[in-house]
Formats: sequence, C-alpha cells, structure tokens
Amino acid sequence: MCGRYATTRSSADLSSIFEAYDETSGSVRPDYNVAPTDPVPIVRVAEETGARVLTVARWGLIPFWAKDHRVGARMINARAETVMTTRAYARSFERRRCLVPADGWYEWARRPAGKQAYFMTAPDLVFAGIWSTGADRLSFSVLTTASAGPLAEVHDRMPLLLPRDRWAEWLTATASDGLLTPASPEYLSTVEIRAVGPAVGDVRNDGPDLIAPIDDGLLF
Repeated sequence: MCGRYATTRSSADLSSIFEAYDETSGSVRPDYNVAPTDPVPIVRVAEETGARVLTVARWGLIPFWAKDHRVGARMINARAETVMTTRAYARSFERRRCLVPADGWYEWARRPAGKQAYFMTAPDLVFAGIWSTGADRLSFSVLTTASAGPLAEVHDRMPLLLPRDRWAEWLTATASDGLLTPASPEYLSTVEIRAVGPAVGDVRNDGPDLIAPIDDGLLF
C-alpha cells in the first residue's frame, strides 16, 4: 500500500532529470504530504509525439470507461500481481505507463508505544505508475508489490520502485516480460527507513518538518 508520499522537486529539475518536455505551466509545487486525489507530477510518453512529457495528473486512476471521477479515490494503487488482468488497470498497463517522481513514501506501523509513522526515501526515487484519461481527467495509480528486507518490517506492501536503468523500458516496452520484476536487494538496500513525527497523519499539514527524523522513533 502507498497512501501518502512526498514530491518536492521543481518542474525544471524534473524536466531535466527525466529529459521530458515540461507541460506543467509552472503548476508543480513542493508537497510533503501528497494524499489521494491530489494533483502531482508524472512523466509519460505523449501519444501524439512519442516524446517524454512532464505532466500534472490526479492521484487515483479513473478508468477509461468511468463517467464519474470519484471512483479514482479508491484506485490510488494497482497490485503488480493483478494489474495485467484487472479490467480497470489492464488497458493502462498495456499502453499507458508512467514514472511517478517521489522523495519518499510514508507508512504506519504498530509499535509497543503506539502507531509510528515512517518515511522511506532514496535518491532519484521513482514509482512505477499507470495513467488514464477517464472522465476527461488525466489520472494515475502507483503500482505496489510485496515488501522485501527491512521494508517488510514496516508494511507488507510497498511501491514498485524503478531504478534509473529501468525508466526507459517501463515507459516504452511493448512486451510485459520483466516489467513487474521487483527492485533488486542491492537497490532496496539504498532506501532509508526514517521514523518521523505524527503530524503527517493530518493531510492539512505540509512542509519539510514532516520528513525530519525523530530521535525517539523505534525502527523495529
């Protein structure tokens, strides 16, 4: 599960990192507490030109056949194990995959002292995503997979992470072979698990303090 994350890089930075044409018109803003239905940047391939574009999309995929955008609030994540066979996601997985830039994602775990929030972060973090234009809105879902290594101590699900050398394949591959392979243990070892304060639990809160490590947060 990925239900909250942070994305704070500027459109200029993202356009440069992903070698993508910026279609955001300056609408990208730092957001340390992205919640379902929020507008955030994604990188996709424009169907008209075949070029990479940086676009703002709504988090929560609205299937191509949907008439009501409200269904997207329930479709923020797509399980990697079933994305190719689930009606709402299969068409997007086949034709409309995207990169979702992130600084990191949040999860909560029960500890002896109560519920503890964690922030998982790594340089150039990218989630595998799929997009759609249902209900005349550009929207997307984040693919999730089983957690591995220390990350499994926080939550049993995590985003499907894409190292830099898999970005191009995810966007353009015509065959599904290998696309859903989880990130390697070596790559996952670069992900920092950081205990953070409880303020992130309120979607109204924002700012860099949300991702600051706390000294008294138990990791495991």
